[in-house]
Amino acid sequence: MDIKIAAAKGVLFSGLGNSFSLDRTRRKFAILNADDEASAYFRDLTSAQVITYGIHKDADVRAAEIQLTSRGTTFMLHSFAGTMAMELKLVGMFNVYNALAANGTALAERITLEMIRQGLADLTSVPGRMEVIDEGQDFLVLADYAHTPDGLDKALSAVREFAEGKIITVFGCGGDRDRSKRPLMGQLAAKYNDVVIVTSDNPRSEDPVSILKDIEKGMHENGAREASYVLIEDRRQAIVREIGIAGPGDIVFIAGKGHETYQLINEQTLHFDDRDEAREAIRQKMLAERKRQ
Repeated sequence: MDIKIAAAKGVLFSGLGNSFSLDRTRRKFAILNADDEASAYFRDLTSAQVITYGIHKDADVRAAEIQLTSRGTTFMLHSFAGTMAMELKLVGMFNVYNALAANGTALAERITLEMIRQGLADLTSVPGRMEVIDEGQDFLVLADYAHTPDGLDKALSAVREFAEGKIITVFGCGGDRDRSKRPLMGQLAAKYNDVVIVTSDNPRSEDPVSILKDIEKGMHENGAREASYVLIEDRRQAIVREIGIAGPGDIVFIAGKGHETYQLINEQTLHFDDRDEAREAIRQKMLAERKRQ
């Protein structure tokens, strides 16, 4: 537990429930992750009613029988309001935790389990956050904003949880930014992926090739074989290559830009959207495959 971060968040919890009201709509609740070691600290700080959620520890709202797949997630929700099967279009264990937090909040507001179930089933991914790109292909394509070592680590570990085929990732690092992060990003890419394509990501005034080489150093440090990765300066070509080598059941992960719709190259701001590029690459791949049949 990071003490400074916990103390900052603790200010929010300490302010809850410090006033009394007979109006039930003004009641305050603290929704806490029982699996997080910081939850006990926050519980001690607040006088509000606490509702806990979790997977591994006993909690008021808990998920069991979790099934993670490349197309979505299912789990059995156990709560003080009853038990119900839940289904998400979202992927990754972190989204199970997010769903549990939402469940706790909704139940505190006296929303029924059936309404919660319907709401979760209809929920789609936030643009650029594990966003599914679906053009009817037989492999999963995800676009995500992960552009830091911590972000890439969490995102790729989430993907590894439900991966059945190869994980193929394209990513890069921004120019005119902290160079020390580049080898770290390379190490993480080598750790989680079967194939990596290192490419440009807002190079700004820096030479894109030198950025790619900085990332490559980290991949070598983590024992990456040269056959398992390739450096492609042009991001559009990198995405086309990534889509091109994907097979049935594989996961294509496009990291770094997420919802962004531009590339910063020298003094220019050029239109570029990873999601649009992926959709076009998928369509061209499927068209070529139909022509060969």
